[in-house]
Amino acid sequence: MSANSKNLGHWQWEEATAGAVAGFTTVASLHPLDVVRTRFQVNDGRVTHIPLYKNTVNALLTIGRTEGMKGLYAGFHPAVLGSTVSWGLYFFFYNRAKQRYSKGGTEKLSAGYHLVSAAEAGGLVCLFTNPIWLVKTRLQLQTPLHQTRPYSGFYDALRTILREEGVSALYKGMGPGLLLQVSHGAIQFTVYEELRKLLLGFKGKGGKANTPDDKLLNSVDYGLLGASSKVSAMLLTYPYQVIRARIQQRPGNDGIPKYMSSWHVVKDTVRFEGFPGFYKGITSNLLKNVPAASITFVVYENVLNIFKRARRKD
Repeated sequence: MSANSKNLGHWQWEEATAGAVAGFTTVASLHPLDVVRTRFQVNDGRVTHIPLYKNTVNALLTIGRTEGMKGLYAGFHPAVLGSTVSWGLYFFFYNRAKQRYSKGGTEKLSAGYHLVSAAEAGGLVCLFTNPIWLVKTRLQLQTPLHQTRPYSGFYDALRTILREEGVSALYKGMGPGLLLQVSHGAIQFTVYEELRKLLLGFKGKGGKANTPDDKLLNSVDYGLLGASSKVSAMLLTYPYQVIRARIQQRPGNDGIPKYMSSWHVVKDTVRFEGFPGFYKGITSNLLKNVPAASITFVVYENVLNIFKRARRKD
């Protein structure tokens, strides 16, 4: 293996590590809003075990009052695991794809290649993490009104699902999840990369053209880039999240799922709620994901810059 190949492999693991740290930081700080979003997403007006909340603030206060911190942090362990693994793998696969398409970093990539790289990474991540997100969703939907025996935690949920529903149940929502991962990540990272290039070009003027990228941009810049790219992707792909959350719900006491397929979710949502039904929970989603995207990219870029500086010293 050549020295260049060794450096490339080393660098990919640095990207993965930075992504994993960013993912963990994001989940740990904003999880209660994720719980609220999930409950809004599945509340189609015909669910009996999910309380009706007036808005995001009311939901947070109600969950805190009736269920305590345990309710606000329901599904926290799979969320941390899923986000850390997802972001770590995402940045690893994404940067590996970019290296491949740019022939080892020797050619500049167009927006199209950024799009393909992000879509490729999103698809691979979805295959690895769907079971984790399914468990997270089910744990977040457990309330005092739930009639089914509650899962006691992540591992109990996995064992119970495998015993009662089989391995295939762990991949419920895989279709919309795959579309979500591929399209959301592709849009977000393409917008991020293009805005980043514009910002670097703007800041590179005035005698700063030879300054390294990590010196030109600061944490505020990374935060704004992350938030802008996240909003763009979220508004276009949010319906996939609603469809996935609804199909991943736990079957009732009779063992029959509320929705049999993604198409079943789409038909019933259109029939009973109309187009707005696909944007249930969008407010709490925005409140969670705009700062989440900023935190993720600020942490990711700063951890990556630490690695870069350490390598320059070597």
